[in-house]
Amino acid sequence: MTTHFRFDLTDEEKTYLRELVKLSIASRFDPAGGVSGPPEPPTPVLREHLGAFVTLELGGSLRGCIGNVRGSGELFRTVWNMARSAAFEDPRFPPLTPGEFENVEYEISILGPVDNCPDPALVEIGRHGLIMSRDGRSGLLLPQVPVEWKWDRETFLAQTCVKAGLPRDAWKDPVTTILWFEAVIF
Repeated sequence: MTTHFRFDLTDEEKTYLRELVKLSIASRFDPAGGVSGPPEPPTPVLREHLGAFVTLELGGSLRGCIGNVRGSGELFRTVWNMARSAAFEDPRFPPLTPGEFENVEYEISILGPVDNCPDPALVEIGRHGLIMSRDGRSGLLLPQVPVEWKWDRETFLAQTCVKAGLPRDAWKDPVTTILWFEAVIF
């Protein structure tokens, strides 16, 4: 069973990552502005290899959310790349416009290790994120999603199946793989 994800960021690190998201998107709008990549991080913690998601909201509605489940590079570079992907490459939305950029809100989720969920009854709302997969399909919901939608555990499990394009009760089928993870969200 997974242990509690004990990773935290200082206020300085969180501020750096928030500013990094803004800079990443802004520099895409103004490529002549001289910013070609992320500035060096203030601490070694931001060089760890962890997964991360960047969520963009506009007027209280989702405007983009892209992430990397497992760390495939340094955290600060992952956040830089995911910010651009959420703004310009989320297939559910057209690319973010400069006008929207002025009003968009950001949320960053730093993911802990992804493990097999030993028992769906152990899933805790607000603590665990889920990944359902079967037959080449998969869907992921971050830990904050069921809190925002006020879902109970079974609804969370069912909605993760729906996100994967699976039947709502696919989580009950032993052929379905259920993975879980924890995240630091700010």
